[in-house]
Amino acid sequence: MDKTINENSVYTTKEVQDYLKVSKSTMKRLLKKGILRANKVGNQYRVLGREILSLISPQAEKKASDIYQKIKHKTKETIQGW
Repeated sequence: MDKTINENSVYTTKEVQDYLKVSKSTMKRLLKKGILRANKVGNQYRVLGREILSLISPQAEKKASDIYQKIKHKTKETIQGW
């Protein structure tokens, strides 16, 4: 299995379990508590790669959020000056 997680790819819960090296019960708990967000397709859950990445690397998500907030603030300032 390729160990690279693509943020735009869709993964099964089994694949996510393998990536995170957690048990099936832990996987269920992560989904039930909303720690890992997923979409239900039929009777199965599918997880976006970005959700896995944000779970294992919250620093990367915080950095991206900070950059977004700076851009948003700068855009608001620019628009107010129009």
